[in-house]
Amino acid sequence: MTWDRPTEDCPVEVALAAVSGRWATLVVRDLLAGPRSFSQLRAGLPTLSAKVLTERLESLVAQGLVVCTRSPGFPVRTSYALTPAGVLLRPLLEQLFRTGEALLGELAQD
Repeated sequence: MTWDRPTEDCPVEVALAAVSGRWATLVVRDLLAGPRSFSQLRAGLPTLSAKVLTERLESLVAQGLVVCTRSPGFPVRTSYALTPAGVLLRPLLEQLFRTGEALLGELAQD
């Protein structure tokens, strides 16, 4: 089988789309440790603006990788957690990390 262009149902394209966008991988990384509030995510990524964090979370929720839960009462507490589909990203992120380390090592030798 040959491919001359990416398709929407290509597994590689689906996986890459799940972590595309600046900061998406770091948001997922932080959520791999467990549910986090918006403020906890901001604290873990202090250079990430609230606007971009909101955009990334909305995108991850729309993709079905993250679930947003709001607790009743005042003030309303919002929690973000990975869905089972989101947890599937763990090995991808781990391999991307290992590959990046190896590439950095190779580039440092040149």
